[in-house]
Amino acid sequence: QEDSEEQKEVEEFEEMPVDEKERRTPEIKAANEKHLRLYAEFENYKKRVQKDKEELVKYANEKIMQELLPVIDNLESALEHSKNDASGGIVQGVENTLKELRRILGKCGLVPIEAMGRDFDPSLHHALSVEEREDVEENKVTEVFRKGYMFKDKVIRAPLVGVSKKPAEVKEGKNIKIIEEES
Repeated sequence: QEDSEEQKEVEEFEEMPVDEKERRTPEIKAANEKHLRLYAEFENYKKRVQKDKEELVKYANEKIMQELLPVIDNLESALEHSKNDASGGIVQGVENTLKELRRILGKCGLVPIEAMGRDFDPSLHHALSVEEREDVEENKVTEVFRKGYMFKDKVIRAPLVGVSKKPAEVKEGKNIKIIEEES
């Protein structure tokens, strides 16, 4: 039905006198430009909705990943505290549980953020302390207080880290003078 209405309008336009056609040409051009703009906006809207839908599906499990991170922390802590314990069976069970949990979560897209010895990156790491160190380059992660994780390509928990900095004298390159006091 729409096609027949458009066809009818085209036929009416063709039957119009030339001066009427010339008078209506700017209106037609404006309407055509408006139509093209609306079409482009609609296409962009469809793409945006599709992208939002893909993002929603991609990160649908993010919340459960965040909820499981303390479980990993607790298992790691249990292993750390039981190294000197004689109950090897329990330690082995916790190690196996942790290994399997990491494997499953890794398949779902959870990846630990490697921080130790790396350059400090404020978009990945959360600095808890800054320590003056001569033996390490400046701005390196020297300690990890709590592991961080990424889910897919998004940081869901930044690692809590200690960062190195050069001591003031070394950093600024100042020569330190010792002033002897006269007594």
